[in-house]
Amino acid sequence: MKPVRILVVGAGHVGLYAALRLSSKLRSTEAEVTVVDPQPHMTYQPFLPEAAAGNISPRHTVVPLRRELRDCHIVHGAVTKVEHFRKVATVQPVVGPSREIPYDHIIVAPGSVSRTLPIPGLREHAVGFKTIGEAIWLRNHVLECLDIAAATTDPQTRQRALTFVVVGAGFAGVEALGEMEDMARDALRYYPELKADDMHWVLVEATQRVLPEVGPQMGAYTVEALLKRNMDLRLGTRLESCVDGVVKLSDGGEFAADTIVWTAGVKAHPMIAATDLPRNAQGKLTCDPTLRVVDGGQVVEGAWSSGDCAAVPDLTAAAGEMCSPSAQHAVRQARLLADNLIATVRGKGIREYRHKHVGSVASLGLHKGVAHVYGFKAKGWVAWFMHRTYHMSRIPSLNRKVRVIADWTLALFLKREVVSLGALHQPMDPFAQVTQPTQQP
Repeated sequence: MKPVRILVVGAGHVGLYAALRLSSKLRSTEAEVTVVDPQPHMTYQPFLPEAAAGNISPRHTVVPLRRELRDCHIVHGAVTKVEHFRKVATVQPVVGPSREIPYDHIIVAPGSVSRTLPIPGLREHAVGFKTIGEAIWLRNHVLECLDIAAATTDPQTRQRALTFVVVGAGFAGVEALGEMEDMARDALRYYPELKADDMHWVLVEATQRVLPEVGPQMGAYTVEALLKRNMDLRLGTRLESCVDGVVKLSDGGEFAADTIVWTAGVKAHPMIAATDLPRNAQGKLTCDPTLRVVDGGQVVEGAWSSGDCAAVPDLTAAAGEMCSPSAQHAVRQARLLADNLIATVRGKGIREYRHKHVGSVASLGLHKGVAHVYGFKAKGWVAWFMHRTYHMSRIPSLNRKVRVIADWTLALFLKREVVSLGALHQPMDPFAQVTQPTQQP
């Protein structure tokens, strides 16, 4: 009997954890697991703010797929189409022609992308905060802005360079704001030309809530903590334009900024639209509590999904509610999905996903944080320690856990690195400047 062919689309939280479990529990004679992802690594997104702030080495926030998934076949490319009626996925490798990969079971888990709006200037002047590349770029850019401000004699250039705008007051936005401001303030010790009051950190949020996941009380504390750091909080305010880097807000505010970070929500990966699988109005795959894809209540045999791109009923909440797009759900769903798929391969019964949200933790910078876990509320150093402890326990592989702890331990004795390596983003420019152009014969 031939092994069952299992195709995993995406190697984020769901894809990596599911593939790890499948490859460790299924014998090679039972199944062949293939993982397809455009990146050769999984990014542990909760550590992006610390990577951007220099608390963790960027390489330690990613998990190499070929190292962790040694019993899986890794394909470095993007899935461009899924024809489930044929049980075939079309994959575009990084280089070369596209290819078709047949399967018996498919786990569709490409995750999510930034949810943007048609705001003038947003595409040209803003940066997201979902990838390690964006985090590295933001770190170098903020430090470069300090260099620009320290070198110029023009007040307008200095003010523009020292204005930093973050749009979105969820986890990504608040943690990015807190960590980056913390890093920049720490770096100012090496800039005698600049003072902390010269910096203008702005948080723009369309609603009246900051960190709604930690509850109103901890959200209010977060607002107070950020205001004490002289941050400019614009709640109930929308970004209307940022053409040429000039930020225009719905409350009438207008100012120039060289740094605009967009963290205002996520949406299902657009790859989902390139499948013939059923989707809801939000573009997510419709699933039942066993994490199988369903179409009008009927199970689509051989199709599975979970995480940010899937609409999974939350059995611990009111009828009709779906699980939130969080790592807390994604990791647990991935494990159950793998167990259910294994049970299906072996002809056994499967279980429903049921997990009550235990709470949330968030960092506001070094030694600063908020937490609301199992009804326990914490702030300051205690919450910050809870945040680090929780995410250290969740990042995959012992290798990465040890490296992250080593980074944190070294930071206790060594000062933070605050040098910009902006040349990394244009590595060929110096060579091109000294190379004479030639004419083609």
